[in-house]
Amino acid sequence: MIETTADDRAFPPALAEVARVEFVYGEDGEGVDFEPYDAFDSAEETTDWLRHWTGNHELDGDAFRIFGQDGSGGLAAIWFARPGRPAADQPVVFMGSEGERGVVAGNLSDFLWVLADGIGPLEAVEFGEREARPNADPGVAAVAERHATTPRRPAGQIIDGAGAEFPTFSDDIDALCR
Repeated sequence: MIETTADDRAFPPALAEVARVEFVYGEDGEGVDFEPYDAFDSAEETTDWLRHWTGNHELDGDAFRIFGQDGSGGLAAIWFARPGRPAADQPVVFMGSEGERGVVAGNLSDFLWVLADGIGPLEAVEFGEREARPNADPGVAAVAERHATTPRRPAGQIIDGAGAEFPTFSDDIDALCR
C-alpha cells in the first residue's frame, strides 16, 4: 500500500487552471484529445476503475489520482511512485481504454510543458508524439509559465526522460493484472 495523506487529494492549482482550458481535438485528430477534470476522482472511483482495468479486485487505487481522460475513456493520473513526496512531485501517467499505458512526465510541472507543446497524455503514450505541434494552444503555455517549477524543455525530452526514470511502469502494471 502506498503511504498517502489527506493533502494528496487536494487538487493542485495548476490542474484547476488546466481544467478551465478547452482542448480541441479536431476532426482530423490534429489537436489534443484530453478532457481535464476540475477535481480528482474519489478514492472509491479510482479503486473501482483500477480493479476493472486490471481485473484484480484485491487492489485499491491509493497510488493514483485521476485528473482527466481522453475521448475513449483512457485516464490521466498522478502516480504516487515517490514515497513521502507531494502530488506535484509525482509522475503523470496515462492508462488507455485498450490497455495502453506509459509515463508522460516525471512531475506535474513537466506535464504542463508537454501540454504547452500541444501534446496530451494519449498522444504521448499511444501515438508516440514527441514534437511540438504548430497548433499548440498559447493559453496552455501561459498556464505552464504561471505554474511550472521546472524549466521549459521540449515535450519529447520530458516524455523520454520520464520513461527512462520509470522504465518498469508497464511491467509493474502487468504484474497487477489478473
